[in-house]
Amino acid sequence: MTDLRDALATESSKAAYVRGLFHTIADRYDLITGLLSYGQDRRWKSRLVGLAEPRPGMVALDLASGTGDIALALAARGSRVVGLDITHRMLQRARDKTPPRAVTFVTGDMMALPFPDASFDLVTTGYGIRNVPRIEQAVTEIRRVLKPGGRFLSLDFNRPANAALRAVYLAYLTIVGSALGWALHGDPDTYRYIPESIRRYPGAAAVAALLAAQGFEDSHVIPLLGGLMAIHSARRLR
Repeated sequence: MTDLRDALATESSKAAYVRGLFHTIADRYDLITGLLSYGQDRRWKSRLVGLAEPRPGMVALDLASGTGDIALALAARGSRVVGLDITHRMLQRARDKTPPRAVTFVTGDMMALPFPDASFDLVTTGYGIRNVPRIEQAVTEIRRVLKPGGRFLSLDFNRPANAALRAVYLAYLTIVGSALGWALHGDPDTYRYIPESIRRYPGAAAVAALLAAQGFEDSHVIPLLGGLMAIHSARRLR
């Protein structure tokens, strides 16, 4: 655990660690998200896509696209979709299950998006904001590439404000994550990253406030699983 905490201690070390971690787990990513969420992951992503209201003619960007679940669901509703992830192996897995030309996948960094200003009607992310080294920089970039009036939606773990609930939640994720890490990779730290990243995460309410402070309106949190998970919804000011 000490090595993991050291790996997350600075922005540069976290960026390198996260990139390497997701390369390691890419082939088992869908399995793990299903197991850790007791099968709820797909339902939560479906909820996010429904809230996003994608439609034909809309141009959407899915950040931390991973194996492409959200990007593919947006495309199925008729939107033109770009999926971006910092881990190339994740996008290889996404392409394996995505119909040709349904989504354009790009390897890139959420903190330095390779797109012009005001390019997208919609930006989504699943489990992305918590993993960037600097949330503020990612939010600045998201606002930059959104068109005025464009929407941003994000699904992620929350950091419960209640200390007792937080302790139980993190203990569960640590125990289960350690067991899965041993079983699948021979390394308990592989999925201990999740509770450790939550410890360092400011929480859903703080992220909503950050969005409001950086030029978004109607920034609010939709709690899931009793507040242990959350969807953020906000709109770029016109």
